[in-house]
Amino acid sequence: MTAKPLLPLDPDLVARARRLAELAGEPVVEMARSHTTVSVERATLRLAGLTGADPEGIPWVNRLVDAVADQTGIEHGVALPVFHALAEGNHPDLERLAHAAAAGGVKFELPTGRAHDSASDLARTAVGGGFDRIDAQRRTRNQMSMFIGDPPQRPWIYLIVATGDIYEDIPQAQSAARAGADIIAVIRSTGQSLLDYVPEGATREGFAGTYATGENFRLMRAALDQTSREVGRYVRLCNYASGLCMPEMAALAGMNRLDMMLNDCMYGILFRDINPIRTFVDQRFSRQIHARAGIIINTGEDNYLTTADAVEAAHTVTVSQLLNEYFAHEAGLPDELLGLGHAFEVNPDLPESFRLELAHALLARQLFPDAPLKWMPPTKHMTGDVFRGNLLDGFFNLAGVMTGQSILLVGMMTEAVVTPWLSDRDIALQNVRYVLGAAGGLAEDFHPPADGFIANRADEVLGEAVDLLERIRDDGLLDAIADGTFGIMKRPADGGRGLEGVAERAEDYFNPAGEVLESDEEAR
Repeated sequence: MTAKPLLPLDPDLVARARRLAELAGEPVVEMARSHTTVSVERATLRLAGLTGADPEGIPWVNRLVDAVADQTGIEHGVALPVFHALAEGNHPDLERLAHAAAAGGVKFELPTGRAHDSASDLARTAVGGGFDRIDAQRRTRNQMSMFIGDPPQRPWIYLIVATGDIYEDIPQAQSAARAGADIIAVIRSTGQSLLDYVPEGATREGFAGTYATGENFRLMRAALDQTSREVGRYVRLCNYASGLCMPEMAALAGMNRLDMMLNDCMYGILFRDINPIRTFVDQRFSRQIHARAGIIINTGEDNYLTTADAVEAAHTVTVSQLLNEYFAHEAGLPDELLGLGHAFEVNPDLPESFRLELAHALLARQLFPDAPLKWMPPTKHMTGDVFRGNLLDGFFNLAGVMTGQSILLVGMMTEAVVTPWLSDRDIALQNVRYVLGAAGGLAEDFHPPADGFIANRADEVLGEAVDLLERIRDDGLLDAIADGTFGIMKRPADGGRGLEGVAERAEDYFNPAGEVLESDEEAR
């Protein structure tokens, strides 16, 4: 439902902000269209059905793409060399081909003539099977949410589990759903975003989180389906499509019916020092898959405020939201799948801190009225005083309902102290339930004066965002990132992890997954 406008924002200024975001983003999109990465190519082979890992735990899809890259490069795409080799008949399937390639027993080449046509047809058929799985999972989600039912109200309650052991995560997630959580987010193991491969199988040894794998996705989804039927509402599952394997995570999520994925246009660049070009290429492909799968993305603007001041840098959050919106729309994601991020991170000791939070939250809500905004609880200013922390979380929950937020991450009073116990989660959920029960409809009564503090602050932030977008348009987004514009992190376009896995597409580049995804966009 479209949120009712409450702030007297200048519509011409709002339109200018969106146009500037488009102008800033267009060169980046063109760059993404003209490049590929090893993760894009691996995601394509995953859609074609390649699974499994070698005895060292390295997925066969990595071994196969690496072998092709060594012989023909990835600039032509790996699908033609791979399926040409498969069509030769010496290997019965992709996995056996990967085994042989890893041992140096396959000569890859770019086919021509009839061999080219045969290999491309075989590749399209195989990749089509992956998209059939994604489409079937989307239909299942729609059917389950229709027949079991969705949560009766917004905001949806978003709760994290992160034991490191998928078999421990499952009962915790089910317990959280029974206690009222509408979305379960399984936090990834520390540092997984920097792995240039996706671990295989069920995992039990994560660090401050659980490894994101296709099998872990499948196990958790099956468990939450069971709990959804038990509690009478469809419980959504969230994980991460970020880091060096963003496209592969998106493909695995689509084939295993995840409902939300953290997917931000700049998070990996700023906070994991992943190469900007690699990130933008991977991000576009992954968002195209999310659009096909009907997966809501959650962006990461809240992270900027963990390193920058939430008042001084408020406009950078708005700028990032506008850029994320442009990149998402260009990749085919409609507003209803655009979970833009923002956070409750103004220093509580600052005078009028709550009014500032309301202004920032309401600005985001009004700029993106049809987007399922994800509102993040306080973290940076949690001190270890659990009583103060619980009060701050209550104010966060109140701001969420007053400004009509869509997805409310449950704040923990033990944030930055310990990994929460189940009892901590119970207390946090009690806080949320109390605020939603006592003030859930407060948004309809909240009408800040047109000339008041909240409206003036929102107008100030929007004006600063437009000024920054004008500079980014003139200087270029990659240069703005290199200069430390966002989150005070300086990340040059020729630096960071993963650049060696990027290639400019050759004129004869072929990717059957890309063909499907681009045709989806044209159909829209």
